[in-house]
Amino acid sequence: MTATLKTETLLGPDDPLPVGIRNGEFASEFIITCEHAGNAVPKSLKGLGLDSAELNRHIAIDIGILGVSEWVSDLLQAPLVYQRYSRLVAECNRALTDEDLFAVVSDGTVIPGNRNISEVDRRQRIEEIIMPYQNEVTRRLDEQQTGGRHTTLFVSMHSFTPSLRSRPSERPWHVGLCVGVDDRFTRHVFAALQADNSILVGFNEPYDVDMIREYSIPVHAERRGLPYVQFEIRQDLIADQSGQKEWARRVAQALERARATFLSEMS
Repeated sequence: MTATLKTETLLGPDDPLPVGIRNGEFASEFIITCEHAGNAVPKSLKGLGLDSAELNRHIAIDIGILGVSEWVSDLLQAPLVYQRYSRLVAECNRALTDEDLFAVVSDGTVIPGNRNISEVDRRQRIEEIIMPYQNEVTRRLDEQQTGGRHTTLFVSMHSFTPSLRSRPSERPWHVGLCVGVDDRFTRHVFAALQADNSILVGFNEPYDVDMIREYSIPVHAERRGLPYVQFEIRQDLIADQSGQKEWARRVAQALERARATFLSEMS
């Protein structure tokens, strides 16, 4: 008897596509990415065994960051690529071999749907959710770098919770900038943000870039030698539309000023 191979896909006809694009037709030095923009879960995974309250927490989505990113994209007329599925389904900012690619526990919450997942399920999540997103970012970067544009500035957008449940502590920064090795462009964005005395800016706070475990900055920016910046904006500041618009204005202005000073330094 011949064994029957599993041919079902993870995503069904009623599930959204993993990759979202805004202003994809724009030609810009900036390309904006947002790995944790959404909290969708494929219907076949039955919410990963979590209720809606958990799926709306920071463990499942970078709260408020999609709205900020969309406004920044509009203000700069730059393309935005974002992921619609929750980081709990598949963590798009982790190396494919990382142990937290499919987290079993996140900030004290057990994720039942990620316990003892099979190799077939792992491969489906990588192939159907992670790789379409990463391939879209790669394609756009390839096009920009081969299209005669002198400089590509990579912008990665994230948000952070004011306090973790598992390690309660004050996180006072309004916005943090995260770097791995190459801080060429980030230093200029930091200086532009610091010009606003009303906000507290962290450098590698509350996180830095883990060059071994992470994907977006190490692979898309550092490996290509692209100048970049990774934003982390505190979630209580961008929980509603007014906050998102205000921080989009701040981010866009800082990026424009940083581009000017960075290119001037290079010339």
